[in-house]
Amino acid sequence: MSEPDRRPGRPLADRRIAEVLATSTGGVGTHLRSLLAPLGRAGAAVRVCGPQTTEDLFAFTATGADFRPVGISAGLDPVADLRAVASLRRATTGASLVHAHGLRAGLVATAARRLAGRRHPLVLTLHNALPEGGGLRRRVLQVAEQATITGADVVLAASADLAENARRLGARDVRVAPVAAPPLPAAERGRAEVRRELGLDDSLRPLVVAVGRLHPQKRYDVLLAAAARWQQDPRWAGRPPLVAIAGDGPLADELAAQIAAQSLPVILLGRRTDVADLLGAADVCVLSSGWEARSLTAQEALRAGTPLVATAVGGIPELVGDAAELVPAGDDEALAAAVTAVLTEPDRTARLCAAGPRRAAGWPDEAATARQLVELYRELLEAAVPPGCRR
Repeated sequence: MSEPDRRPGRPLADRRIAEVLATSTGGVGTHLRSLLAPLGRAGAAVRVCGPQTTEDLFAFTATGADFRPVGISAGLDPVADLRAVASLRRATTGASLVHAHGLRAGLVATAARRLAGRRHPLVLTLHNALPEGGGLRRRVLQVAEQATITGADVVLAASADLAENARRLGARDVRVAPVAAPPLPAAERGRAEVRRELGLDDSLRPLVVAVGRLHPQKRYDVLLAAAARWQQDPRWAGRPPLVAIAGDGPLADELAAQIAAQSLPVILLGRRTDVADLLGAADVCVLSSGWEARSLTAQEALRAGTPLVATAVGGIPELVGDAAELVPAGDDEALAAAVTAVLTEPDRTARLCAAGPRRAAGWPDEAATARQLVELYRELLEAAVPPGCRR
């Protein structure tokens, strides 16, 4: 039998890598897709395992990866989870290494490996913290979280707070591995054109843009409360900032009803592919989340030189430094005041516009993230080979 082609440029030759994710419409799927081509160039045969809807949305196979549908939902569902474990066990047969992205995928991957009695290396990337709350559901999630984290050989954390929590729960090997946002495509329309399409014929009226899934984590209720404050603030003389929210998700109907009931100056744009155009037209970008690791929206805004007002939660402070205005989570008064300051103080606006790209220049890019992952896979795969079998 010939030797595997393990030249420096192909350290994963003849290795079968399974990447696993649950339902995703945003950051996790985007991050995973950015890794697939570099893993293929490193010689790996890559299979993505997850819901068919993720393949439909992100087109993993267009990067050269194989795809196997495995129905891992975003929420706990014992019956569906048992089916997912059995399906993933079959899908990962022969895998040299399995990498689960997120706790839900990690829980299924840990159970599938245990059921199969296999000892292939298992990597878990933590992208999010557990949602706030209490009661039985919270306790079940905490038990599942600890079992998943302790079942992985290596835990990669997207932010320092996630890494610290994993260590507290007993993870064997924890490493902070920042998630890089892929560069946005170049804007296709100018600022004036985008603003006209949003109904802003008045060049003096500010545009506030938010980008992200319509999900409780994003705390759009706080942003809507801030919009109500601007609407009542006499400083805006009846022309409050227009808030445009790009994204879809489970709260769409609830938010639309609140906007209509209060006649708020807010429009829901749905899922958009022209985020670069929106950021170019915005006077400020807002991130009102209750928690974030390395928000893709924050990265995109700073790269674009769009002033950012964000909540000081999770990994946001370490990500943005002094290149954004930070406010407490859940405080609509502080959010409204910070946005108003950015919109009305030219010196502050100019500082943020200049600071964003400088800060972004120091972040690892997609290529660096992929190189780190290839090296981790190589390290784990070599360690998994018994000494007497190594050449």
